[in-house]
Amino acid sequence: MSSKSQNVRNADKNMSSQPIWLWGTHAVMAAIHNPKRQIHRLMATKNATQRAASQMAGENLLHKADLTNSKEIDRILPSGAVHQGLAALCDPLPLADLQDLLEHKPARIAVLDQISDPHNLGAIVRSAAAFDIAAIILQTRHSPPMTGIVAKSAAGAIETVKEVRVVNIARALDKLSEADYTIIGLSGQGDLPLAEAIPSHSRVVLVFGAEGAGLRPSVAKACHWQAKIPITPAMESLNISNAAAIAFYDLQRLQNEDLD
Repeated sequence: MSSKSQNVRNADKNMSSQPIWLWGTHAVMAAIHNPKRQIHRLMATKNATQRAASQMAGENLLHKADLTNSKEIDRILPSGAVHQGLAALCDPLPLADLQDLLEHKPARIAVLDQISDPHNLGAIVRSAAAFDIAAIILQTRHSPPMTGIVAKSAAGAIETVKEVRVVNIARALDKLSEADYTIIGLSGQGDLPLAEAIPSHSRVVLVFGAEGAGLRPSVAKACHWQAKIPITPAMESLNISNAAAIAFYDLQRLQNEDLD
């Protein structure tokens, strides 16, 4: 099966209510502390519960977890999952609605157009949480679901950054534009540096295209600006998750300066 077909299948599965496994200390602890997350089963090694009790403000998992060993957790999770002795079987979080998002009018939103690597998605969500990006908008299909690999890469941030799924990215951008957001697409062939494209005192949407392919024509057309992150000519491009982290930082920094 091609990677593209696998992504479509995974996205379809994410739209269901089937429980998913999360793993790793930060991902599982964040899920436990999220009142919106329904947890059906929690598995932990003795060392993991002791580590959580000593490192996380005295949090004690012993009364919540099925005590087990690492090999048993390995057996349940995907091959190679670095679980640190913790795993949780949870319901997927409810998706946020685009219209509800527009009514709340957060200052910063990110749109990911067909980004396919779950590790990249998780890293982007983590950076989004770090730099106060309120929500990430993805396509209903052609984007990985928010499952264990994403959650581990996000280090728990999927519990705090809203996830919106839309059928058509370009139409969603049109709605955001109508709601007075400035839409900036990130592209190596952008018209101007990102810092010059970010407006003063305006809500902003940053749009990122797929790894390698970049922004699709219909999505690029829906952007008000196409901007670039200036890098040395010795490098052709940045990894998408690195580019997102830089862009989120730049956006937060410049908007905060406008408020001073």
